[in-house]
Amino acid sequence: MEQEKRKMILSAMMFFPAGEQISSWRHPKAEAEGLLNFDYYKRIVQTAERGKFDLFFYADELYVWDDFESSVKYANSIRPEPFTLLSALSVVTNHIGLGATISTTYNEPYHIARKLATLDHLSGGRTAWNIVTSRTDEEAQNFGKEKHLLHERRYERAKEFIDVTEGLWDSWEDDALLFDKESGHFANNNKLHYLQHKGPEFSVRGPLNVARPPQGYPVLIQAGASEAGKELAAATAEVVFAPKGTLEEGMHLYQDIKGRMARYGRSDQHLKILPGIMPVIGRTKEEAEEKLAAIDNLIPWQLGLDLLSHEIGEDLSVYPLDEPLPFLPDIESANKSKSKLLAVRKLMEKENVTLRQLCKRFNSRGIAGTPEQIADQLEERFVNKAADGFNIAFPYLPGALDDFVDLVVPELQRRGLFKTEYSGKTLRENLGLERPRNRFTTTHVNGEK
Repeated sequence: MEQEKRKMILSAMMFFPAGEQISSWRHPKAEAEGLLNFDYYKRIVQTAERGKFDLFFYADELYVWDDFESSVKYANSIRPEPFTLLSALSVVTNHIGLGATISTTYNEPYHIARKLATLDHLSGGRTAWNIVTSRTDEEAQNFGKEKHLLHERRYERAKEFIDVTEGLWDSWEDDALLFDKESGHFANNNKLHYLQHKGPEFSVRGPLNVARPPQGYPVLIQAGASEAGKELAAATAEVVFAPKGTLEEGMHLYQDIKGRMARYGRSDQHLKILPGIMPVIGRTKEEAEEKLAAIDNLIPWQLGLDLLSHEIGEDLSVYPLDEPLPFLPDIESANKSKSKLLAVRKLMEKENVTLRQLCKRFNSRGIAGTPEQIADQLEERFVNKAADGFNIAFPYLPGALDDFVDLVVPELQRRGLFKTEYSGKTLRENLGLERPRNRFTTTHVNGEK
């Protein structure tokens, strides 16, 4: 009976504005010229809403990747600023959630709390925040630093950052604003609370000058799969964007993260795990595989090699292409994405691949199949508790999203795995997440100091 009640959560992911692959802009059906055109994003998000997606997720970075000549020459480095974009999209949508990547390393809590609270009000409670710590020295150098903060400190800062923003969102109790014209009382001053936070990273007096968001807090998303990332997710996140991996790896990660939540007094029902998947759809399996091969071939060889070098942190062009690398990535001392490095290391250890093979595998992220076969794979992971839903990426936009909405969504609905209508007004309601209580109201009710 429990399985019959569960419905998949679907997030439509935009990593690069033209699609998931770094060279998606080259696809014949990609509309690369629209990357700074609002109508382009409007069409994409309205299509996702037509397909009953729960969330449109816009990934963001704070730098231009220019480590290599190929990275500027061949890669898409242009992307609009997320708050501006999502605010505009909130006006042309009614149900779909709107989420974006926002760094806790290169922002201040008051700014982000205020912007997200405003967006949640303007969208009627449809905002989500993908909490990241950033990962490159290039970003650090855009914010007055030479080097990126060390991995552990980034996560310590992130945890404090989240605590401060939540405290600021609780500044006003839900019924604090009176708007009583006769008495002249705009607000009940007894229901305004000062945070007075002083910690290792931040000192914030408060209160926020935006009323408490409709959702209480925007939905909190986390994407790290390192130990520090999993602990942060268990403590604070409500959605986790997880790596795809095998079915067994997905089941293990699902149980691992949810199994940590009790230590923080949280139910595992209050966290939804969404692995990232990029489906490539064809009328037959063979046609889909041909499409995937063509998509993979969009990446110029030098760009693909340099992208792998960027992730590993060493120029790999000095090594023979048809031999295995003479070293394994050092996960412990790495100051970038540990989850990506771990995936590379596992592949090297498991299959002893050559550098050429490693590069091709690293840059190929799609699953190919007919609509029924794609639905089979999603169903298998969902039923076996490797996922509560999926963060769907698209090899090119907007056409690949159209295909998924028109071909795969109806198949999932036919199987009873995905909703046919939105069930709530806010993103929290649609995801089955509770609205958090105001910490100050809770303290008052419980008589705690």
